[in-house]
Amino acid sequence: MREFQLIDRLAARLAARRADTQLTIGDDAAVVAPAPGQVLAITTDTLISGRHFPDDTPAFDIGWKAIAVNLSDLAAMGAAPAWLTVALSTPVLDGPWCDDFVDGALAAIGDAAVDIVGGDTTRGPLSITVTAIGMLPAGAALTRAGAVPGDVVAVTGTLGDAAKGLGLWPARADTGGDPDTAFLLRRLARPQWRNGAAVRALAHAGIDVSDGFGADLGHVLAASGVGARIELAALPASEALRRRAATDEERRDLQWRGGDDYELCLTLPAASVDAARARLDCGLTVVGVIESEPGLRVVDAHGRRCPPFESDAAGWDHFGGRGAV
Repeated sequence: MREFQLIDRLAARLAARRADTQLTIGDDAAVVAPAPGQVLAITTDTLISGRHFPDDTPAFDIGWKAIAVNLSDLAAMGAAPAWLTVALSTPVLDGPWCDDFVDGALAAIGDAAVDIVGGDTTRGPLSITVTAIGMLPAGAALTRAGAVPGDVVAVTGTLGDAAKGLGLWPARADTGGDPDTAFLLRRLARPQWRNGAAVRALAHAGIDVSDGFGADLGHVLAASGVGARIELAALPASEALRRRAATDEERRDLQWRGGDDYELCLTLPAASVDAARARLDCGLTVVGVIESEPGLRVVDAHGRRCPPFESDAAGWDHFGGRGAV
């Protein structure tokens, strides 16, 4: 397949859904029209084969993940997603592979009113760069700097699934169709982005858990100039992770340090938790409280301090080696 054949193919498949998308694929640039009183939230992520996903990941899952991780960043800011651009570097333009990639991207978008309005293709090692653009009222963005003492710390969904899935990936063909393994692999390959815009008015601060819960919470504490007390036993775990983790210690380590879950970590008043749960399509678990004293205090089910978790919140580091596929 040639490049312009692909562009024509994409233009035919990716018709605009939104009335405020004025010009989409096929020109030198897209044209969009934000609503009056709205501001734009913009984020970009690059996924590289062998670094952000295993080399043998199916095209459908690559398309899904490339979109979902960007929509998760918008969700963490409380923005409603609106537009995407996709830049694809690939050794060869293979028609069926590209169709599967687009199928995965559209599946990740789901019913959301999001248009893919442009991008680029070039020859090179397999990598995907997505820019996601969302909207929200001026002055309403959730940031990492908004946490205040007395807020509870809450997490959507479950933690540690994707990190366990990554560990299971090499032997996935030998699992005999085990449903727990299938679930954990799916959590790695097809993360679920959450509707952060639905709880924007209730939360004070937000971040998505992409680099490990401990590391990402640390970013919120540093930006907000506060501390936190976290109950390690309260971190939400799927039943699949509980069954497949070799020990409780392994499960807790995956939940604390494992990345790629793309759940939301929010701080909000305790009185707003029930309302937030009602607005989300997933679980929301309170795992701790924001405190005025700086630093992170992690306790077990008996209230005893857990220094290894307090002193080692290292998550994904692109240049430090931790977290590589």
